[in-house]
Amino acid sequence: MKFSSALIPLLSASFASAYVAPSFIPQTKLFSTKHVSRKSTPLQMAFKSSVFETEEIQLAGTTETILRGGRDLFEKLPAAFEGIKSIGVIGWGSQAPAQAQNLRDSFAVAGADVKVSIGLREGSSSFEEAKEVGFSEEDGTLGEMFDVISKSDMVVLLISDAAQAKLHKKIFETMKKGAVLGLSHGFLLGHLDAIGESFPADMDVIAVCPKGMGPSVRRLYEQGKETNGAGINSSFGVHQDVSGRATEIALGWGVAVGSPFVFETTLRSEYCSDIYGERCILLGAVHGMVEALFRRYVREGMSPEEAFLQSSESITGNIVKIISTEGIKAVYDKFEGEDQKVFQEAYSASYLPAKEICQEIYDEVSSGNEIRTVVMQGERVQKYPVGKIDGTHTWQIGEKVRATRDEDSIPLNPFTAGVYVATMMATLDVLIESGHSYTEVINESVIEAVDSLSPYMHYKGVAFMVDNCSFTAKTGSRKWAPRFDYILDQLAFTAIDNGKPVNMDLIAEFENHKVHDAVVECCKLRPSVDISVGMKSSTKEIVIQ
Repeated sequence: MKFSSALIPLLSASFASAYVAPSFIPQTKLFSTKHVSRKSTPLQMAFKSSVFETEEIQLAGTTETILRGGRDLFEKLPAAFEGIKSIGVIGWGSQAPAQAQNLRDSFAVAGADVKVSIGLREGSSSFEEAKEVGFSEEDGTLGEMFDVISKSDMVVLLISDAAQAKLHKKIFETMKKGAVLGLSHGFLLGHLDAIGESFPADMDVIAVCPKGMGPSVRRLYEQGKETNGAGINSSFGVHQDVSGRATEIALGWGVAVGSPFVFETTLRSEYCSDIYGERCILLGAVHGMVEALFRRYVREGMSPEEAFLQSSESITGNIVKIISTEGIKAVYDKFEGEDQKVFQEAYSASYLPAKEICQEIYDEVSSGNEIRTVVMQGERVQKYPVGKIDGTHTWQIGEKVRATRDEDSIPLNPFTAGVYVATMMATLDVLIESGHSYTEVINESVIEAVDSLSPYMHYKGVAFMVDNCSFTAKTGSRKWAPRFDYILDQLAFTAIDNGKPVNMDLIAEFENHKVHDAVVECCKLRPSVDISVGMKSSTKEIVIQ
């Protein structure tokens, strides 16, 4: 897709003269309307529903409201989507194929009279892919994007963030009066904030944001047909509630895409935590970390194959699996004696350097700078296409290691574990200190990393995951991974090599961190099955050929 070069001077001028950093304290909505019936505060998100039964959970001394999903709730979808007869899913990237098919299938099970249609650019090669999974021009479920937008009661906008920044005005103008705008990322709000604009005041604006890439949203939904509750957790946010039904629609959307549980956020809080997380422990940090650890182990005398096994494989094949089911501290508790000392050395040396980069990333995201980076990269992408990163020595060795992998022999390396856990803790501490709710912190910094992304990293490699995520995520990962690589190599590893003593106060803070119990509680809410990355699926996964 070609992006207008006219957007760059507009953005530059806006940031120079009109940009005001928004507040990221969770709030119900930007605009005040008579329909507001609740107020959410930092670390204590609360919502009510007349359609679904919600519940309260205790996380690190705070009370939060969630909705447990499951196929047994599909019968409530007609009530949740009352008044909505047509949903236009716009785009065919990572999320759109998964969400469109999940919505369509869920409505069919529920017997709901809601038509799901796909809207694409005229001439898009994705028309054929959409047809392959049952959408067609003949039955009105596939068409040109603005035509679909104009006919839809609800528009689920899943084109790239950069494309949203370019096309939002025409999209708003094309939408039916009273239609609902649905997003799966708060990026567009961040862009509107940056240029001093806002959503039209006469429409509901909601978000449902699955905490995983599209293929995992579809795969676990398909597995959920056999195991109720299998799926990807989602946050939801109500930014504008003109109709008074925005919460019910958002919750219904979360249930219909197959989320095991749905928790509340705001669009501002979501884009801050989401864009930030992609650049930290979800993608950027783990990419840079593996590169740094691999080189270190080779320098210490390991063969390249053993170095990859002790770095990348230890993370994706062992460490994250422990975190997924037992929590973060459980990794530390697996070690005794000398191995525990090695973990402490690695953690103590890595935490502050990693947190320095994490804080910088959060500041760049919350100030709007990182959003501007993505928009400008979208302008350059036709001239400088995004290339693959898996051709370097590290990832080529990874191909060989995976080809002969013995899952039962993957090591739990204490040094690798210390570095990884320190970086994960740094990632979530920055979010906690910035006022994000614990459900958001844990889902963005822990659950998405270990349950959604790491299985794909383990299946085909960290580089493959970076190459095949969203445009916004891959842009950020490529930008920040080298920073994590550099700071770990230059500060953390040299401190260890120079004999710097372990900071036992830092270790004590980790041991007693209140997030550990909260993570364990969230682990109890995870699906009873792991994602089956090798099974046949109706979503595309190869983005860069």
